[in-house]
Amino acid sequence: MTAMDEAVDRLADAALTGKPCRPVRDLITDLADAYQVQRLLNARRHTAPVTGRKIGLTSPAVQQQLGVDQPDFGVLFADMEVTGSTRADLLMQPKIEAEIAFVLAADLSGDLDLAAVRAAVAYAVPAMEIVDSRIADWDITIIDTVADNASSGLYVLGTDQLPLTAFEPVEATMRMYADDRLVSEGTGTACLGDPLNALLWLARTASDHGDPLRAGQVILSGALGPMVPISPGTTVKADISGLGTVAVTFEDKA
Repeated sequence: MTAMDEAVDRLADAALTGKPCRPVRDLITDLADAYQVQRLLNARRHTAPVTGRKIGLTSPAVQQQLGVDQPDFGVLFADMEVTGSTRADLLMQPKIEAEIAFVLAADLSGDLDLAAVRAAVAYAVPAMEIVDSRIADWDITIIDTVADNASSGLYVLGTDQLPLTAFEPVEATMRMYADDRLVSEGTGTACLGDPLNALLWLARTASDHGDPLRAGQVILSGALGPMVPISPGTTVKADISGLGTVAVTFEDKA
């Protein structure tokens, strides 16, 4: 068994048993290998259709913390979308963050610039990502989080949909509340200076990986403010100025 196979097994076993594992950076040290582990892990864990991608590490502060100079990405699947409510205990170490999601009207590949990605967006929608880690105590480097599908868990989309002719992502401000208590806030500039910069980075990177972004996909562009832990019995709502709101309730364990 190769080190890459061992990394996949370690993360897959953690997901299956619900018991977080130790990091995988003792097994793989190359970012390309980490993305290959991600692909193998996703193939083992998910049978639902791919619905899009998520972008992580868009905050300069988080990049500095992990010693990296670029974002990362993971894959979204249909069985990861939540509507209305879910249970925090279905995940291992869940946290939540508010984002702007883009739904694409056209494929994105080849020689791309900011104008091209803007033109490919059908609409923006308020979103929250429920991040999770199969690795104990969130003890991660970029190698660990990339291998673990960029620490993906679930995601929630709001109902408001605006074309970019009516909404400018970089100008957005975000406030996120847990049962009406402000727990996180931020702006569009917190996401690589502009959420559309994050989309451009992903479009180019996905194309380089041979799996370009496709029309109809949902792209979570990255957090607009700090992520916060989830408590069962809590309703979390995010208000994104100029775009709308998105909310989810975390039910108590059944």
